[in-house]
Amino acid sequence: MWFGAAAVGVVIGFLGGLLGKGGSAIATPMLHALGFPAIVAVASPLPATVPSTALAASAYARHGLVDWRAARWTVAVGVPATALGAVLTRWIGGGALVLATDVVLIGLGIRLLITAGRAHPDGDGAVVPVWALASVGATVGLVSGLLANSGGFLLAPLFATVLRLPIKAALATSLAVAAVLAIPGTVVHVALGHVDWALVAVFAVTSVPLSLVGARVALRIDAHRLERLYGGVLVVLGAGFLFLR
Repeated sequence: MWFGAAAVGVVIGFLGGLLGKGGSAIATPMLHALGFPAIVAVASPLPATVPSTALAASAYARHGLVDWRAARWTVAVGVPATALGAVLTRWIGGGALVLATDVVLIGLGIRLLITAGRAHPDGDGAVVPVWALASVGATVGLVSGLLANSGGFLLAPLFATVLRLPIKAALATSLAVAAVLAIPGTVVHVALGHVDWALVAVFAVTSVPLSLVGARVALRIDAHRLERLYGGVLVVLGAGFLFLR
């Protein structure tokens, strides 16, 4: 079981850096399938998301790809929404959260398959209105708190499709925001006793270094093709985990 958790950390770390996502959405059903209790599988990947997404974001930031205006507004609205979502897990069972994660994986995968490559790689140059930035922050924050995700699995596609950021800027900004949004959720879940620190340690040792590797690879290849591939993987994984349940 622990060897499997380490393998999950390697995969999630690399994909997180590669595609601008924290990776908890995939880690949760994988860890649950390995035999970890549902609520532990939901909460324990989150602490390792903070250093892994921050490290990957720094690689993008060195190339000037982070949209700091979008990041600031998303964090300002998303942090309190994340804390609220995490508190609500006290009254929602872990099994229900894992099921919700599986369904979200499928929906996100289908969305990526349909929309990947539609946006112009250089964006449309329009200034994003504040209400749009706040809406994305509120939505992602609440969902990430409920599902114990850093929000990256929703942030990148929302930044690209709703805010119309260039694709690599969307990935970069997603990682920067996810690093911050993971903090309040982590604090609340630790207080509620949902976190297995042995699992956190295994996950951190494997996922953090690979997130930087993934980010460096993403900077060298076509991001639209990666989104299509990732969308297909999410659909397959989500459907597979639902079937296994």
